[in-house]
Order: sequence, then C-alpha cells, then structure tokens
Amino acid sequence: MKRIPTYTEFFTSTHTEMQDVMMDGEPAIRVTKKDKLMQFDENTIVTVKDLDFHNGTISVKMLSRLLPDAPDFARGFIGIVFRVSPDTSEFESFYIRPTNGMTDDPIRKAHGCQYFSYPGYTFAYFREFGITGYEAPMNYGLDEWVTLKAVIQDEKASFYLNDEPEPVLTVDPMKHGKDAHGGVGFFSEIGTEAFFKDLKIEIQD
Repeated sequence: MKRIPTYTEFFTSTHTEMQDVMMDGEPAIRVTKKDKLMQFDENTIVTVKDLDFHNGTISVKMLSRLLPDAPDFARGFIGIVFRVSPDTSEFESFYIRPTNGMTDDPIRKAHGCQYFSYPGYTFAYFREFGITGYEAPMNYGLDEWVTLKAVIQDEKASFYLNDEPEPVLTVDPMKHGKDAHGGVGFFSEIGTEAFFKDLKIEIQD
C-alpha cells in the first residue's frame, strides 16, 4: 500500500481552498469550500495529482470541525472521492456527518454517513425519491480523528470506520459502474473545516 504525502503540493484543488497544517505533530491538509458555498454534494474536492484508480483500497484519517460562520444545518460532512474524472465532472464519494453521529435523534442518527455519485445521484436525489439504501448510522463526532477505509472492487464499495470489523455501508452496484476509473481525493462540504492525514492507497489493477 502506497502512502501519499499529505502536503498540498501533491494535490489539485477544485472549488476549495487547501492549506498545509500540523495536526498532532503530523502533516495534514486543511480543506474548506471556496465556491458553491451553499450547494450540497458538489465537486468541492481536492485530488491527488497524477493518479488513476480503478480497484483497490483507500485509507485516510480525517477530522471535521464546524467553521465559525457555519449555517445551522451544517453537519460537518467530510469524506473521500474516488474514480474522479479528469475534469471532476464525475466521481463516486462517501462521507460522514459527524454531528449526526453523536445525536440522540433517531432520524438524524440514521443519516450518519452517505454514499453519493456525482453529478446525478446526490443525497437530495435519494431523499426526494425515498431511496434509503445509500445511508447508514455511525457513532463518531466532530473534532476527533476517524479512520476511513474504502475497499473498491468493480461496481462494489465497502466502507469501514475506525477498524470496525464490518463495513458501516456497502454499495453494490455503484452508479458509475464497474469500469469507471480516475482520481482519488478528499471532500469538504458546507460549513466544514476538514483535515486529512495519513492517506494510503493500494491499487489492485
């Protein structure tokens, strides 16, 4: 498994601002939205330069905080993108909603994490049509490091949090299909101050 140095020089920013920071004595990238500030599930991402990914494993540690001016509905969404097209017009994504992870509200709790497929299959699309199979509860909150591991094989993706033995969510099939490939990177959402470190990628093909 290849460890990707978590410095901004190794990443390309799309509709975001990124900054090199030190977190717990280790280098990390801070990512916030720069454009599309009040639009959900957009290509507000950073991606590893010169990487093409189809199948394999992606692992990263991530930490989410709310910005001082975050709107009331902000949930600290933070996650990864993969199989990103060169122009970022298409990709697959998985993120967590940390404020939902620690709530006692069972409805919000059920929306703890989310798969979406850009551009057509956002969480708004799933909610509008009552599609519930792309979300799941989880138990992690703001301002704590969460390890995310994604295992990608053709049209199937399994997502694990903090070395739990079972995936928090499995998606089969993913919306862009088994042959999609492209970049890997990070996703930041409305009102989120996102930090990422210790990115590791294993490419199987």
